[in-house]
Amino acid sequence: MPEITEFKPGAPIWVDLGTSDVPAAVNFYSKLFGWEAQDLGPEAGGYTMFRLRGKYVAAVGPLQNPQQPVAWSTYLATADADATARKVKEAGGTALMEPFDVFTSGRMGVFMDPTGAAILAWQPRDHKGAELANEPNTWGWSELLARDVEKARAFYKAAFGLDSAPFEGMNYYIWSVDGRGVGGLMQMPDEIPQNVPPYWLTYFVVEDCDAAVRQVGDLGGSMSVPPTDIPNVGRFAVVADPQGGTFAVIKSAPPASA
Repeated sequence: MPEITEFKPGAPIWVDLGTSDVPAAVNFYSKLFGWEAQDLGPEAGGYTMFRLRGKYVAAVGPLQNPQQPVAWSTYLATADADATARKVKEAGGTALMEPFDVFTSGRMGVFMDPTGAAILAWQPRDHKGAELANEPNTWGWSELLARDVEKARAFYKAAFGLDSAPFEGMNYYIWSVDGRGVGGLMQMPDEIPQNVPPYWLTYFVVEDCDAAVRQVGDLGGSMSVPPTDIPNVGRFAVVADPQGGTFAVIKSAPPASA
C-alpha cells in the first residue's frame, strides 16, 4: 500500500499505547510485528515511535498517572483542535486535557465521549499520522465498543463530523467520512464486565490470525476472543500484551472476485 500523506478531518489518524512498562512493550511489539523503535528522548517523556520499512505506524509511551489503565488509544484527525474541543463540549463530551502543542509535531486534545470512552484529537503539523496502514503488521481499523450506540452516533457526528450507517447483516455500524468507511461502532458485548468502560479497540492486520495469536502467547501475552471468522470480513482475535494492553489482530478476507 502506498505511503499515506493525508487524513480527512474526523478520520482516525494515529494510534499509540500508554503502558506501565515501555521497554517491555517495545520488545513485545517489535517481535510480534517486526517494528523498529525510535525513542524520542527525555524531552519527549519516553515516547517511542514504531516504524515499519522506515515509515511511522504507531507509538508507545508511559502512563501519565498510576491509575490510568494500560490501553491503546485512537486519535481522530482535526484541522483545528481548539474548535474540536468546543464541539466536544457542546455535544456532551468532556475535555480530559485541553488542546496543547506537542513540540512542532501537532496539537492534540484528550476527551471523553458521553458514553465514557476516551478519544483523542490530532491536528497534524510535522507529524502527519500513520504513514502505512491496512497492510500486514500495520494498524488496520479502530472500533468503538459502547453501551449506548445511539448516543455515540450523535456525539461523533456533532463533534467530529463522522457519519454512521448499519453494516449489512450485522449489528454493527461503519463510521464514514465523505462516504468512505474509516472505523466501526458496536454495542459492547454483555459478557464484558460492567466495570469495563466503553473503549476504542485497535486492530492490526496480520498475514495469519492463528499464528499471530500463538506468537502473542509465546511472547507472554493473552487471548480474550479466540480466532473467529466474520463472513466477508476476515478472521480476527482479541488479545493483550503482557502489561494488559488489549488489541485485535485480523487477517482480512480476500476480495469477492478473488
